[in-house]
Amino acid sequence: MTVARWVLLYPITMGLLLQSLFLLLLLLLGSGLHPAAAFPKGCYPSEEEGLKTFRCSNAQLTEVPRDIPNDTNKLYLDSNQIPFLPRDAFRDLPLLLELDLSHNAISRVESGAFQGLAEHLHSLDLSSNRLVSVSKDAFSNLKAKVNLSNNPWLCDCRLQELIRAVELAADSSRGIVCDSSTQEEHVGKAFLQVIADTDFCNVYKKTTDIAMLVTMFGWFAMVISYLVYYVRQNQEDARRHLEYLKSLPSKQRRSEESSTISTVV
Repeated sequence: MTVARWVLLYPITMGLLLQSLFLLLLLLLGSGLHPAAAFPKGCYPSEEEGLKTFRCSNAQLTEVPRDIPNDTNKLYLDSNQIPFLPRDAFRDLPLLLELDLSHNAISRVESGAFQGLAEHLHSLDLSSNRLVSVSKDAFSNLKAKVNLSNNPWLCDCRLQELIRAVELAADSSRGIVCDSSTQEEHVGKAFLQVIADTDFCNVYKKTTDIAMLVTMFGWFAMVISYLVYYVRQNQEDARRHLEYLKSLPSKQRRSEESSTISTVV
């Protein structure tokens, strides 16, 4: 039986079927969801404890996926291979409350990566990544509790500024350990334990001040040396000229001497 014949024989059934498909499409669009085929493989939306959740755990992602429903409250991107977070990576998710980026390969976070999340985000997990050094500007205005544990941190002034700029998640501070440091004796120690006795930024400032003083002293010494050389050279030229004048006849010598003395003075 052809489709056209079937429609003619069962018009009511066909009409109900088309109506059902149309209503299903409206429900999908109205709820902010997309057909499952539009999501990356391994990603799916759900609802947990009344919150709209989008899970992409263990989905072999190499970047933050696009087409995440913009009414998502909880986003799980953990256990993937995401290498860095670009600027505005989450700007279309204004209602996001929790963001899990743990167990990835993130080594770089661009300034403005979390732009647009300051109002609602209260939990950000960046643990178990490859973060060595991150500017505090990357977390500007962010009020979320941040987990930065289990990363190969370089302990220096930059990390000290970052730790002071964010609110650390409970019990995560012990996991922020110096994998490398500007001072070798700090390697392997918890960073908060280290900065209890060492102010990295103050040490850096002192080093910078000393370098500036040494540079200024060097330039000053060069200027003084040049002035001494200039004065001595003029004195030597004047002495030679006077000796020359002494060798001249007396009348011409007096005239030249007075001219030379007035020039020297």
